[in-house]
Amino acid sequence: MEPTEAKMYDMLKRPLRDLRISVTDRCNFRCHYCMPAELFGPDYSFLKKADLLSFEELNRLVVLFHQAANLEKLRITGGEPLMRKDLDKLIQMLSESTGIEDIAMTTNGVLLPKFAASLKKAGLKRVTVSLDSLDSIRFGEINGRGVGIEPVLEGMEAAKEVGLDIKVNMVVQKGMNDEDIIPMARFFREKGYILRFIEYMDVGTTNGWRFDEVLTKKEIIARIDEEMPLEVIEPNYSGEVATRFRYKGSKDEIGVISSVSDAFCGTCNRARLSVEGKLYTCLFAEKGFDFRELLRSGATDEEIKSALFGYWQKRDDRYSEERSEKPSKNRPKIEMSHIGG
Repeated sequence: MEPTEAKMYDMLKRPLRDLRISVTDRCNFRCHYCMPAELFGPDYSFLKKADLLSFEELNRLVVLFHQAANLEKLRITGGEPLMRKDLDKLIQMLSESTGIEDIAMTTNGVLLPKFAASLKKAGLKRVTVSLDSLDSIRFGEINGRGVGIEPVLEGMEAAKEVGLDIKVNMVVQKGMNDEDIIPMARFFREKGYILRFIEYMDVGTTNGWRFDEVLTKKEIIARIDEEMPLEVIEPNYSGEVATRFRYKGSKDEIGVISSVSDAFCGTCNRARLSVEGKLYTCLFAEKGFDFRELLRSGATDEEIKSALFGYWQKRDDRYSEERSEKPSKNRPKIEMSHIGG
């Protein structure tokens, strides 16, 4: 049966609208919650170039996915995506071949001064920059490379100068950087960038995640509200992952992504394409569907679209809700450094 937009729903009636594309498994940081240095050390074997999807292969897949599902958003991830050579060429290919206007990227920001202008020209619209503290020493400990905050802030300024929209993500871990919540909220409110706090999540199996290190959305908001009163505002669109808040008496907003304490599986409309061409239907997935094998074995466009249609139709992922129902549940999961956040 020919897949059509009207039929492109999973078992829980969720469409595919948001595709996240990992372009590299390498990163210049070693954040403890993603790529801890003790595991991703000098001898760690990253993927070889031949194992990665080429830009042409990526572009073909995205075009076919768009035809099958009517995608609305693309997000480039990694690893650190700016470590992939000539990334602006891929952005331009995707923009021109799909017509999708909402193309974004998640980055640690330190390479933006070098690449922001070319990325903007190629069609990139937004960047989300990860920064977990305004204390350079603490941030250096978190990123595992001793890099202070200045290179990241300079990256944000470079993005702003060329007209890219900017959001900031802060992963909050109790006992690690939760004292930075208020300083971060104040600083980025003054900057005019939307700051999103992310509950520390059990992505992958290498970060040593423990529930008692999670500071929940309720706790994060309570701290900010005590000093800068907040009010809830409506989502921008169905499936938005962040709960949005506004500082009372202003248009300034923040958000909280609460995969642990307040799961949003019911409206999740995103999939993740790994750097070697496997499609994962959940951030916490155990395995994905190998589209690289299809591409390199000579599959036709219709065969690839039908494979996507069949795979998505069987999707029933709701890991975060299941975690809440069965807190002791534990199983292997793909690492976030492999499929992006």
